[in-house]
Amino acid sequence: MFLHIILNVLLITSVLSDNEVDVKSEEDLGVKYANRCEVCKILATELQARLEETGKVHDVLEIGYSLDDVQPKKKTKYEKSELRLIESIDGVCDRILEYNIHKERKDSTRFAKGMSQTFKTLHGLVDKGVKVDLGIPLELWDKPSAEITHMKTQCESLLEENEEAIENWYWNHQGSVDLKHHLCTKHALRNTDNSCLFEEVKNVKGEEKDKDEL
Repeated sequence: MFLHIILNVLLITSVLSDNEVDVKSEEDLGVKYANRCEVCKILATELQARLEETGKVHDVLEIGYSLDDVQPKKKTKYEKSELRLIESIDGVCDRILEYNIHKERKDSTRFAKGMSQTFKTLHGLVDKGVKVDLGIPLELWDKPSAEITHMKTQCESLLEENEEAIENWYWNHQGSVDLKHHLCTKHALRNTDNSCLFEEVKNVKGEEKDKDEL
């Protein structure tokens, strides 16, 4: 039973005994970094989510300086301010560290939040007393993988390259043009493959879709 599950879902090399499983490390199985389309898709998704969070703040900001307090300061709504844009962009790539690799998927949806079916099954085996050897300590299983940490760096580079495009969308197209389309299709991925933008999570057999996944 365990062997059948593991061979078909987990890419495990062999079962050493009834209570011990030997699993190839990620390096043995091969690391496949995100391509530019995948990075842009997740950056746009996370930036949009961050903007929706900050957009709930209805504070009014006073802008400008007055030495005598006679000259009135300019007032602007936070939700339409430069401060909101800066706070939304700041640290947005750090959110990628919340993602995991779902190796049972073959398209861009392999990058998603929530524990992958692979690791859900592995944790289930451990909970049942099966010894599973991934080549790394159990406490490191849920740490960000090489693909995820590298994607964070890729995100930071792509963000820096496209700051003007994001600012242009924020001031002129927010609410009327989808951020993913403006940032990725029209700028970051212009004249390159953008097919990953249209891929959606489809359940793999035996997999339950997490609510917080893309």
